[in-house]
Amino acid sequence: MTLTFRQVIEHLTAGIRKPDGTVDRLEPGAPESEVQGIVTAFGASQHVIEQAALLGANLIITHEGVFYSHQDNRDGLENDPVYLQKSSLIASTGVGIYRFHDYVHRYTPDGITEGLLRELEWEPYVERHLPHVSILSIPSATVSEIAGYLKRQLHIPYVRAAGDLSAACSRVGVLVGYRGGSAAAIPLFEQESLDLVIAGEGPEWETPEYIRDAVRQGRSRALIMLGHAESEAPGMKLLAQRLTLQFPELPVHYIQDQPVFQIV
Repeated sequence: MTLTFRQVIEHLTAGIRKPDGTVDRLEPGAPESEVQGIVTAFGASQHVIEQAALLGANLIITHEGVFYSHQDNRDGLENDPVYLQKSSLIASTGVGIYRFHDYVHRYTPDGITEGLLRELEWEPYVERHLPHVSILSIPSATVSEIAGYLKRQLHIPYVRAAGDLSAACSRVGVLVGYRGGSAAAIPLFEQESLDLVIAGEGPEWETPEYIRDAVRQGRSRALIMLGHAESEAPGMKLLAQRLTLQFPELPVHYIQDQPVFQIV
């Protein structure tokens, strides 16, 4: 059975109203192209595109943008050698790239958050899913112990933590991606009686500084930042598993990039 890019995208977006100003789009690629194989990844990096070509996959489904801008603003890149070489690679492989960002965050529960919770084996501890956060009651552990567990489960070399690392935590809010800023994270401590927020990233002068002041005042509140990719990549891994079940005749691969930052 022939399957086209358009049919895969329609499957991914079925039942969800098109988000206003969505960044989700197929570019490059022709909707009626036949799918030879699918790769999912957090981002369509040079490495991911090269690996997709080696695997014979002609459709990459990426959560984040290709050219270093959420809104795909390429001003100033026209003569940049990195941009030009990557553009040449994409053209030479003939791969189609579908940005799958806004729709998957509107799944119920959020498809990216669900992937992270599954990777952590924390789904049994979920009390409820809200649009931007999942509220959990986990077995009590210290901030330091939870940080170590996160690193082991996600196979990442480090996380960043703020607060008293010896404080015991059981009420946890999990926010993926760029949801660790003050507006999204800080109210949760009072509204949900949280001990700990686990987020991807956010401005360093917002929630971390709130945690600094809370600890100074004698309040037991903590924050762990996983990193943007580290918090969202598991969602794209889960997507690959689901596409394999939905389209068993197609080769589907999840490609994991190495963490972009190194500890020096």
